Amino acid sequence: MSDLFEASGIHPPDAPLADRLRPASLDEVVGQDHLLGEGGPIRRMVEAGRLGSMILWGPPGTGKTTIARLLARAAGYQYQSISAVFSGVADLKKAFEQARVRRAAGQSTLLFVDEIHRFNRAQQDGFLPFVEEGVITLVGATTENPSFELNGALLSRSQVFVLKRLDDAALDQLLTRAEAQEGQPLPLTPEARQALTALADGDGRYLLTMAETLFALPPEPVLDVQALAGTLQRRAPAYDKSREEHYNLISALHKSVRGSDPDAALYWLARMLNGGEDPLYLARRIVRMAVEDIGEADPLSLLVANAAKDTYDFLGSPEGELALAQAVVHLSTAPKSVGVYEAFKAAKRAAAETGSLMPPAHIRNAPTRLMKSLGYGKGYQYDPDTPEGFSGANFFPDGMERRVFYAPKGEGHEAKVRERLEHWAVLRARRRQDDAD
Repeated sequence: MSDLFEASGIHPPDAPLADRLRPASLDEVVGQDHLLGEGGPIRRMVEAGRLGSMILWGPPGTGKTTIARLLARAAGYQYQSISAVFSGVADLKKAFEQARVRRAAGQSTLLFVDEIHRFNRAQQDGFLPFVEEGVITLVGATTENPSFELNGALLSRSQVFVLKRLDDAALDQLLTRAEAQEGQPLPLTPEARQALTALADGDGRYLLTMAETLFALPPEPVLDVQALAGTLQRRAPAYDKSREEHYNLISALHKSVRGSDPDAALYWLARMLNGGEDPLYLARRIVRMAVEDIGEADPLSLLVANAAKDTYDFLGSPEGELALAQAVVHLSTAPKSVGVYEAFKAAKRAAAETGSLMPPAHIRNAPTRLMKSLGYGKGYQYDPDTPEGFSGANFFPDGMERRVFYAPKGEGHEAKVRERLEHWAVLRARRRQDDAD
């Protein structure tokens, strides 16, 4: 029965507010003008009267299902929907067969597949022949990155359109429509109304669900921000620790630290912690930042990062999270250098190229008489005992030219390191000249 209501565009009187406010045309869809507005790619398809298979990728409550339904109506296609959460192979076969019968009768089918990423690879492959033959026009909806979750073959036969989270203007437009539908204003102060849109976090369906709760309240008293918070439960941020959002946010945190922006870095740290990220995962990543992006420019950063991890181990949440914040601020404001990082990569390449070359005899270990008789350790100079604390001896393997891997960038502590290396280079060259003479 619900399918009959949906097909006719009529909603039962007891339907949720979000369903009763579903747009009746593509022009009424809010927040997706880049796709549906004048010159938008989906708009052009509709105007041409021919739809192509597509994947609608976006956060919850941004209109994926609504757009699919309205596309079918605008193009004169038969709309059929299945959900990957509740459907299996038998449901797919039935849908394909129904579409084939319609096609024989001259009727095109738009098959909307909600949560399409939940179908496994084999099930996704099952769509291919029917898409290729034109039996169905596939419109898949997903909240996950299609690059990771969908078969390449299916992606190559579909266009991917990215839906944006609804901004404040779009959400306010939905609230205005809801007030017109209900015939009364929301019992909220202007500040509380703004707080309500913030609680929705870009999700139009969730916004209307909260609004429906508020419409059920008496018109008086009008709720302020504090009263609103007491009436509605705060929504958990959209964050999946194993999905793309996790990688996007940790990338933002790392790059904010690398870019010396402590304010942005603190924001992304807070976003991840609020989303339920494991603080010890963040601690490990902070240690990586210290060695990868700062290195010898500020050796203290590695100590601070490790200390933050130990502090969190000792205090736990929430007190220990402050240590992570302190480490993030320290690393963000520290001088940056990839000198050690680049040097080690170059040294690994050289090690792979040179194979098993032995160390020069004078620095080999000589624990036995035989080894000493073979020249192991002969001529070794103990550097701290030399007049300048530097012998200038060769420590590379025999048969391998000396290479420079570590080139200090001259930032922070590395400025002094560079001075010392330059001084030692002069002494080394002088010794080589003396040995040559």
